[in-house]
Amino acid sequence: MTDTSEPSIGRRTVLIATGATAVTLAVSAAAATEAPTADAKDAAPAAAAAVCTLTKEMTEGPYYLAGALVRADITEGKAGIPLKLALTVVDDSTCAPISNALVELWHSDALGEYSGFVGNNGHSEPDDGTFLRGGVLTNSSGVANITSLYPGWYRGRCVHIHVKVHTGVTLTSDGSFTGGRELHTGQLFFSETVTTAVAKISPYSTNTVTRTTLAQDSIYDDGGAASGLLTLTALGSSTSSGYAATLTLGVDQG
Repeated sequence: MTDTSEPSIGRRTVLIATGATAVTLAVSAAAATEAPTADAKDAAPAAAAAVCTLTKEMTEGPYYLAGALVRADITEGKAGIPLKLALTVVDDSTCAPISNALVELWHSDALGEYSGFVGNNGHSEPDDGTFLRGGVLTNSSGVANITSLYPGWYRGRCVHIHVKVHTGVTLTSDGSFTGGRELHTGQLFFSETVTTAVAKISPYSTNTVTRTTLAQDSIYDDGGAASGLLTLTALGSSTSSGYAATLTLGVDQG
């Protein structure tokens, strides 16, 4: 049961804002109030000259379900370590924030099980087909704030979150969305140092499936933020307090 069994989607490119622009956007998006580093302070005056780099899209994988709910909290009472995501969507040609873009996420729970597919990682649990799935529209600053849990892992893949970015969607009366244009499909990845600490805490510690690391993963290409590696900031003094996670995604609106 691995994402690699799925054919890779087309290699459209998306843009990740880096340098000073990324610092500026990340600071405005972050849920945490971590002080900027010396490098960030030094880069700030050069924001207008920021350089944007390109990164490829990644496979959708076998666990996508259409009709995701539009909601800011996708946890549905699942057990796990809190994760507060702030994902900023910008235009690839200008790095300007894009408002009203739907950022859709889906990922496994602490035991490596996906809603709608429970049992594929060897665990039995209730499955309503919607936990740890959903998305929100970006605000006027291009930021999508989503509350979730630190993902678990399953056979053959490192810890990750799937992401899609849509524009022009119509919200529906049943809490979902329809129409629009899908601009990006990718995956978000996590620091091995943090994941190692998370794996020691229940319920993650009860997931006995061998964990694939970033270095062993067949999808992640060691490209850092340009390949979807999140910036993680601790929300408290202990691992169980959770993390804020930020990343800036640029999309080609064509």
